[in-house]
Amino acid sequence: MSRNQTKKDASTSTRRAIINQLKEHAGMDVVALSAHFSLSGMAIRQHLNALQEEGLVTYEEEARPMGRPTKLWRLTPAADRFFPSGYSDLSLSLIHSMKEAFGSEGMDKLLTVRNKKMQEKYLEYIGDTSVIEERLEKLAEVRTNEGYMAEIKQEDDGSLLFIEKHCPICEAAAACTGLCKNELQLFHHVLGNDVAVERVEYILAGGRSCVYRIQQKGRVR
Repeated sequence: MSRNQTKKDASTSTRRAIINQLKEHAGMDVVALSAHFSLSGMAIRQHLNALQEEGLVTYEEEARPMGRPTKLWRLTPAADRFFPSGYSDLSLSLIHSMKEAFGSEGMDKLLTVRNKKMQEKYLEYIGDTSVIEERLEKLAEVRTNEGYMAEIKQEDDGSLLFIEKHCPICEAAAACTGLCKNELQLFHHVLGNDVAVERVEYILAGGRSCVYRIQQKGRVR
């Protein structure tokens, strides 16, 4: 392999790693990226400029108390192709065909069957633990395995945020909104009746992630 090819492969690998990092942490500046990758600011800017030319990243300027505004870099929708998608064009075609054949009521019945199977799968994976944090960690594991890039964060008020940074069924969910409605029901069921689940950010509504606030019902504020 030539030296130029090796250098090109290294740049491609670094840019893919930057894409992954921006998916994990939307709104990163050059300083944060430089620290994460142990690269100079100039090197990071070169990679970001190349990704911007490909239409994969963009930025917003954020005002700072002192000095010039800072560029916060984020992925564009075009970068979704680097992350798993659970539904092909054939699946989307089947969704439209089923809606046409069975109508809304028929689709609801099909989604109910799907939801029941997912409940059984998740409950088996989560096990018997009654500790909400442990149940959420298990849920995050199984959802991450399915491509949702899920994680848990704790808020100052004691509530927990269940965050899914990628939606592998986004196109299908846009075509069949019942998928997202059933997702809320699924989380309610597998986390337990004593837990309140509220969606506070939604990818299909323009959010960067799908975010759910999880609270024990006795602690809800």
